[in-house]
Amino acid sequence: MRTQHARPFSRRRFLQGITLAGTAGLLGVPHRPVAAEPPPETTTLRLPLFPAICLAPHYVAEPLLRGEGFTDIRYIPVESDIEAAKRLVAGELDLTLYTPGLAAVRLDAGDPFLLLAGLHVGCYELFGTSRVRTIRDLKGKTVALAQPLGSTPHLLLATMVAYVGLDPHRDIQWVFHPPAESMQLLAAEQIDAYLAFPPEPQELRLKQIGQVVVNTGTDRPWSQYFCCMMAGRRAFVQQNPHTTKRWLRAVFKASDLCAQEPDRVAQLLVEKGYTPRYDYALQSLQDITYPRWREYDPEDSVRFFALRLHEVGMIKSSPQKLIAQGTDWRFLNELKKELKG
Repeated sequence: MRTQHARPFSRRRFLQGITLAGTAGLLGVPHRPVAAEPPPETTTLRLPLFPAICLAPHYVAEPLLRGEGFTDIRYIPVESDIEAAKRLVAGELDLTLYTPGLAAVRLDAGDPFLLLAGLHVGCYELFGTSRVRTIRDLKGKTVALAQPLGSTPHLLLATMVAYVGLDPHRDIQWVFHPPAESMQLLAAEQIDAYLAFPPEPQELRLKQIGQVVVNTGTDRPWSQYFCCMMAGRRAFVQQNPHTTKRWLRAVFKASDLCAQEPDRVAQLLVEKGYTPRYDYALQSLQDITYPRWREYDPEDSVRFFALRLHEVGMIKSSPQKLIAQGTDWRFLNELKKELKG
């Protein structure tokens, strides 16, 4: 989950024209706040703005949030999920999104937040040259990252290599290049692998660069765990339970929209300047598995990634400790019953 795009994203362009009636009508939900439960404790929400196609529900949810009773919804620009995590701790954000690996690292460091639910499965695809056909083939190879060590791409790849018995500290040569440069280097076979993020996989396939080694949306065990998860600052969640539940409800309904109407959502993303290519956006939305928020246990995702990272010394806390101190699934359990698919 990161911010790599062909052109700058404008929140104003993206949200302009997205009406409450339009989005809510697509989902078949009322245009008014849910009346069967107490109103939100606050009508203001501070959320991160890190545009990524996989996070479409996060943005499509804004009109639905207004239907939940929120009147002041602030999307605050961030450069990465690491920056969002830091802003959450600083009290500049109320709610955010994490990948499970980054969440495990930040919880291990003592960040005061609670994981609340899984959002979707399958953001990333690992592409390799002809020298790399399996994850084990990465031993002694050069892998490009667009972000520094400790970032989500690094943590996910570290988890992958640890899962097959490699040491991410000694067995991989990490190098750092921007996405466009990484893809060029992969085409020239000057690097051995690159972990691609939408719309990069679509571009690599179109240009026939490299081969897919791992698709986290279809390949086990990665397809069995959440890629992105929803979370809130601990104090905010504890003080604002109705607010938290209403935020989750809106995002879940928007997630269903992405699964049911990917063509319309993709067109919306293009029209509002989110991404320049409709075909890439549509393919990404179709590839990402959104309905899994109902089916998968998010605790399994935390446990899986935390265990791998613990085994290679990247976190000190046990998975059990992180789950006990850093998760709260009560809202999810309530909404699963309410929003049956």
